[in-house]
Amino acid sequence: MEHDDARELLRFAGGTEWEQWLAANHDTKTEAWLVIGKKNAGTGLTDIQDALDGALCFGWIDGQRKGHDHKTFLQRYSRRRPGSSWSQVNVGKVARLIEAGRMHPAGIAEIESAKADGRWESAYVSQAKAEVPEDLEAALAGNSGAREAFEQLGKTDRYLLILPILKARTTGSRAGILAKTVQKLAEGNQPLLQTVGGLP
Repeated sequence: MEHDDARELLRFAGGTEWEQWLAANHDTKTEAWLVIGKKNAGTGLTDIQDALDGALCFGWIDGQRKGHDHKTFLQRYSRRRPGSSWSQVNVGKVARLIEAGRMHPAGIAEIESAKADGRWESAYVSQAKAEVPEDLEAALAGNSGAREAFEQLGKTDRYLLILPILKARTTGSRAGILAKTVQKLAEGNQPLLQTVGGLP
């Protein structure tokens, strides 16, 4: 069995083996670290898309990614935490998985839970489709220092900065996150990304 920093690393030759592991372990294990083959590396290992599809089928989600070697990387998958946000990308993925008849009852249960509490309807957009929220635009327009700091951020950093705003599930929490985001920009608080996702 391969290990890395006390983690058990799993290797699967395709998505079917990964889904078989999930079928046997999704309700008893809390996480799994997969060795994923890089694109065109010819490893014969599960690729990143098949791995995510399999995870979604059983109510799991992808998380941290780490380098491994020149042909592979490590990807963590785990049970979805209660109340965790959904992305529009994954909403679309599970729609296709449902149509294909691949969803496991555990995965369906996570969907129903998200629909029941509003997380499904408020799924956030991907970086490729994300735009600066109108309320953030308005707040930046009234704060030249924050506006200048925001304009200096690259595309990825901008997305990571606005992501907590996009994920906010209530008007009150969104307003609070927005205010703290603008404040940190105005103060030149660096590195900004350390506070993304959990603005103190």
